[in-house]
Amino acid sequence: MSLYTTLVSADDLARHLHDHNWRVFDCSFDLMQPRAGEIFYREAHIPGAIYAHLERDLSGPLNGRNGRHPLPDPAQLAARLAQWGVGTETQVVAYDDAGGTYAVRMWWLLRWLGHDAVAVLDGGLTAWEQARHELVEDEARAQHASFVSSLRPETCVDAAFIESHLGDPAILLVGARNPQRFRGENEVLDPVAGHIPGAVNRFFLDNLDASRRFKSAHQLRAEFEALLDGRYPEQVVHVCGSGVTACHNLLAMEVAGLRGSRLYPGSWSEWCGDPARPVATEESAPPDRLRFD
Repeated sequence: MSLYTTLVSADDLARHLHDHNWRVFDCSFDLMQPRAGEIFYREAHIPGAIYAHLERDLSGPLNGRNGRHPLPDPAQLAARLAQWGVGTETQVVAYDDAGGTYAVRMWWLLRWLGHDAVAVLDGGLTAWEQARHELVEDEARAQHASFVSSLRPETCVDAAFIESHLGDPAILLVGARNPQRFRGENEVLDPVAGHIPGAVNRFFLDNLDASRRFKSAHQLRAEFEALLDGRYPEQVVHVCGSGVTACHNLLAMEVAGLRGSRLYPGSWSEWCGDPARPVATEESAPPDRLRFD
């Protein structure tokens, strides 16, 4: 069986929609209206899709120091996936109504748990509707499955790692927020404006074309190779506001065949929670590259 590990088209999903070993998740969300995504899901969603709430299902509890969307407990997430009918061999597809903005979080979390058969619906709900596929109102139910996780801690880093590598040319921090927030000109979600010193900006929506689908692998590779400027993907750590849209850049690099970059899940919202940590507001220049031979 072919595995979808990055993106899946609306037509390909439609062909497999009733396969017993496929599970679809609606991850639509609105940071300013946290209940909106679930409300819209109940009005219309892809047949069989289960709603996964960013804050309730795909994040852990807040403690005031771990950012706005800390990682969930891996054992609890694995148990939730099993309740949702996700087994070790299940093909998972995540989608939203915002170009993958939130679906990428579920994509990354499954990979973090060691589950490779997970993809984002390219173009999301818009692409599904444009292809004239069915939408339903009925809430989906799934039989319990057996999900065995194999955590991959090497796929992410923590604040201590970032602090110990500030100014290190061997690590390139790539920030996914829009340029205004990255530069600290318009912060609407976090108490401090700016970015981690040394980070460079790659707005995550730049991964999409005019149709709100991901750009071709060739184009994404060219754009990210220009950003990396000779570095390897393993030298890249992705950051954003709270560890969500950074996954969009990570997925785009995977689509481009640039595999092995990592995520800082706490991102800016965790970083700026400690006033002792340095803050930058200028546009950062990439540190001198360092190649590993």
